[in-house]
Amino acid sequence: MLCVSQTEEEPNVEELVAEEPAAEEVDVGTNPVQVEVGEFDEGIEVDEDVAENPCLNYQCKKGKVCEVDESNTPMCVCQDPSTCPPAEGEFEHVCGTDNKTYDSSCHFFATKCTLEGTKKGHKLHLDYIGPCKLIEPCLDSELNEFPLRMRDWLKNVLVTLYERDEDNNLLTEKQKLRVKKIFENEKRLQAGDHSLDLLARDFAKNYNMYIFPVHWQFGQLDQHPIDGYLTHSELAPLRAPLIPMEHCTTRFFEECDADDDKYIALEEWASCFGIKEQDVDKDLII
Repeated sequence: MLCVSQTEEEPNVEELVAEEPAAEEVDVGTNPVQVEVGEFDEGIEVDEDVAENPCLNYQCKKGKVCEVDESNTPMCVCQDPSTCPPAEGEFEHVCGTDNKTYDSSCHFFATKCTLEGTKKGHKLHLDYIGPCKLIEPCLDSELNEFPLRMRDWLKNVLVTLYERDEDNNLLTEKQKLRVKKIFENEKRLQAGDHSLDLLARDFAKNYNMYIFPVHWQFGQLDQHPIDGYLTHSELAPLRAPLIPMEHCTTRFFEECDADDDKYIALEEWASCFGIKEQDVDKDLII
């Protein structure tokens, strides 16, 4: 457990980005620091194309598999959790919001599917990567420190992607133009283990450098569907790896939903990261 304090280290960008897939396998705009969206995607569209095997090109969302009915028409049905491949190690385990450890994301989503239509199933989400463990309560003072590290981390992620984007497949051209201004700014705080006081001073002094990274991360998560709102499932690729390291993650994102409607709008997201209302711009989601 990493406690949030003045001595807590922010996520190591170099180590995390080093784990990114080979360049030719990365989709445009992909954030290699967060886990692959597909691991936690609950809203993949069904492909209507039918080959000789009706299920061959028929894709189902996580937790479901394709079967054919009596008329040989493909359909998605809940996967039996017992048919999921056995976990190769504890690193594949995931923790659900029911505080139960599942062997893998496959086992989790198969179980969630069997609960569709029930109150328990509606409330069940993937909470974080790894076996369930005690997550210490997040104090008010710690909650205020969380966005300091997150803003700096997002900025450093983008800069690292820009430096490594030799094949133009990590960032789009429009994104690269935005990040180039940050990368070339001599006032930019270099990645490192900085004190919270320094991070706060840098945000106040170089506020404009943080506007685009905050918008960019929102755009990376808002995918299913792209509607200007983040659901619990869309947040999962960012939340799931962070919670075991940052115990204020859950409370932070819960309080980002200021109107408590279970959706985080761009305006709410930006406000959580200290971006002023007049600087929230949907055109920055590029």
